[in-house]
Amino acid sequence: HLDEKVRPYIDLIDSLRQIGIERDVALPAIAVIGDQSSGKSSVLEALSGVALPRGSGILTRCPLVLKLKRLKGRAQWKAVISYKGQLISFDDPRLVESHIREAQNKLAGKDVGICEDPISLEISSHDVCDLTLIDLPGIARVPVKGQPDDIGDQAILPEFPYKSLEYRALINKLGADTLNFQCFQSTPSGAGSQTPSLVPGRIKHLILAFVKKNETIMLVVVPCNVDIATTEALRMAQEVDPEGKRTLAVLTKPDLVDKGTERNVLDIVENKVIPLSKGYLIVKCRGQKDIDDKISLPLLNKDKASIQCLANKLTCCLVNNIKSSLPFVREDVKNLLWDTKEALSQFEKGLPLEPYKMKIYLINVREVFNDENLYCEMRDEFEKWKDRLDRIKGGFQRSMWQTVKEYEHKHRGSELPGFSNYRVFQKVIQDLVEELKEPAMDTMKVIKDIILKKFTDMATDCFNRYPYLRTVALNKIDNIQSNQEDKVKERIEEQFKMEKLVYTQNAIYRKYLKEVHHDTKQDESDEEEEEDGVEERSTYPQRMNTYYEIMAQRLADQVPMLIQVFMLHEAAQLLCVEMLNLMDGGDVREILHEDSDVSRKRIELQSRLERLSKAQERLSRFL
Repeated sequence: HLDEKVRPYIDLIDSLRQIGIERDVALPAIAVIGDQSSGKSSVLEALSGVALPRGSGILTRCPLVLKLKRLKGRAQWKAVISYKGQLISFDDPRLVESHIREAQNKLAGKDVGICEDPISLEISSHDVCDLTLIDLPGIARVPVKGQPDDIGDQAILPEFPYKSLEYRALINKLGADTLNFQCFQSTPSGAGSQTPSLVPGRIKHLILAFVKKNETIMLVVVPCNVDIATTEALRMAQEVDPEGKRTLAVLTKPDLVDKGTERNVLDIVENKVIPLSKGYLIVKCRGQKDIDDKISLPLLNKDKASIQCLANKLTCCLVNNIKSSLPFVREDVKNLLWDTKEALSQFEKGLPLEPYKMKIYLINVREVFNDENLYCEMRDEFEKWKDRLDRIKGGFQRSMWQTVKEYEHKHRGSELPGFSNYRVFQKVIQDLVEELKEPAMDTMKVIKDIILKKFTDMATDCFNRYPYLRTVALNKIDNIQSNQEDKVKERIEEQFKMEKLVYTQNAIYRKYLKEVHHDTKQDESDEEEEEDGVEERSTYPQRMNTYYEIMAQRLADQVPMLIQVFMLHEAAQLLCVEMLNLMDGGDVREILHEDSDVSRKRIELQSRLERLSKAQERLSRFL
């Protein structure tokens, strides 16, 4: 039976919508749109068998999720209306209209304002088909009594003047009585015409939030007695569905068609005017006069309401849409559930609330600075420092001879083995040391920026949930790094003062000197001559280079070690101690006061995780 085949699909989507999964994943749906006074309410009344708010102006002021469930056996008519956590059950169909008005007044105010919060109305009856529709506010053109003067900000205004249908003809092929009983549908033909863009407005944005989704089928309600090219609802449908693949149009009020223009209506239904893949249907529902005369719906026979064709068509469209969309819904839910768990896990990281765990955590924070990526960045800069020392060696050789000439005959004093004029050598080395000091300081500043960024990122990540603690940590980091920078500068200054003493262990010097002589293939007698202190001007470059290699190696190692000890390891230790002292001496609750935005975000993620988990469970149970 048709009910048994379609009901499980519709119930599944309704249950997903009920838990709020539509906030995260687009669900297959049928959205009903139409201009004001298009007969939209009449169509929904005919489908649901109950009276909905009627009159002039905007009747649907909140999205109405209309769930129709066909009853079997002796079950009695019943309805449930829910909105904003409220749930009202009743068994009198005459109360539907008043309950909807009350819900709209609570959500959108007592005038004619618009609200995006949905109202859910579930009707269980023997006289309805299995179907779920979303009724959206009618599109207003001009303000009516009770509507704001700036209705243009809420509604969509036409951008071009009314123009007659080009296809009007004087062919009377169909009579009004025929229209009362028949539903027409045809396959699309031709291409749709281009339509002007729509004027933005609050109602438009609300409607677009639903109809722009590819999973939404649009049921566009259009009166037969107007030029369909001027209806805002159909133009909006064309804007989001230019090929007409998701649009089904229903023509209302066929009894109001001017005599002699019936052919025009037939052309529309036969898809000759604005082609739609799902075609057109035509129905006649009760009019306002019937309402005013208090004619009850059960008394309206097929002479005044032909709706079965539309109901069957909508049910088939919805179920087919659900079947084709379910694989994508499952995949979206699975991926979002994974992403939500990952995002929520970030809030579980950071400082624990228990005091003893808090201290362990802060002590372990130091391990953050053993991160391999940090050492890689520092290593790159230290390599640049080493390369700088190597490059300076070339300039050192070029300037050496000029200095030797200037001081060779002026200064003599204590000598290293192999040099007859120590002051010549000392002058060359001291000038070179002074030249190297600035690059060493530059290296220190670059490393400082790298470490400071690491410290700052650590504080932001570890203490992100606690704004006060994060601010305190960042201030302490700045102070500690500033103090440690002064220490490093002082130690580097001391190192360069020592380098100006021009000193090395003779054994080391001789070792390097022998290696140089070996590389230049000098014979053993030359080595003995150097060790005995015999001066040879031709060996100056080798002697200078030998000492420079010793000094450069000291600086290549010592400067990075000073920077790492004071700016990284000691700074991390000081920060840890400072934070532990803060926890011991202050109001922990005040210190750990959580950022309201973080708290709100965590609650949102927890709520999303809950509904996605429920959705995945229901989808997995559905076969």
